[in-house]
This record gives sequence, C-alpha cells and structure tokens, in this order.
Amino acid sequence: MQIIINNHRKIFAVQEEFATMFPGLKLVFYARPNHPGAAPPDKLVLHSSKTLQECRAIHNEGTINILPTMNIADVKDNFKDIFGLSVEIVQKRENGGDETPLEDKRTIDEVSRHYMN
Repeated sequence: MQIIINNHRKIFAVQEEFATMFPGLKLVFYARPNHPGAAPPDKLVLHSSKTLQECRAIHNEGTINILPTMNIADVKDNFKDIFGLSVEIVQKRENGGDETPLEDKRTIDEVSRHYMN
C-alpha cells in the first residue's frame, strides 16, 4: 500500500486510506513530532481535520509504502524518519473502549489477522 504524504493532506484522509487497507487497525498521529534527543510526544491529534504540516518537523513530500510483512516499528520509523511524523498503530475497539498501541515487533499482517479472527 502507498500513501501520499504532503503538507496539504488532512490527517483523516491518511487515516481512512490506512483503515481501508488494514481493517481493524487505526493510524493515530501525535500533535508534535519526535525530535532526536527530545522526550517522546504524548499528545495525540484530536482533530483529524488538521493538515500533516501542522504536526511534522520534516516537510518532505512523497509516498510511504506500508506492506503487510512490515513490523509496526518499521512503519512508525518510516513515518518519523522520512516525513517527520510521529504515529502509533492501534487496534480499533468495537465497544469504543481505549485503544492501546500494538507491539512494535509484530507485523501488520499478524495484528490484522488477529483482529479478523
């Protein structure tokens, strides 16, 4: 799967693309990028109508490739290293309960299949 990344894209559009390809999973964005040597971000974007420009440090444009065989950590690292975006991948909760980040070492395919069962 490829997602186009540029300053004008809305967060909800990227989240919808991700959810279409990986049902049961959700891509969440942190409001501030994780700068090298700084404390990790802790505030999530609550208004998905924001643009990507509003929450990233590196303003490269291009596409990000997300393959089912990639582990969670690699996907997060690619968003951060290439585009300056801090993200988490969480499992959607049917009952609306709290979503928790998934283990970094698991693959997208593993967590997607787990949700489907």
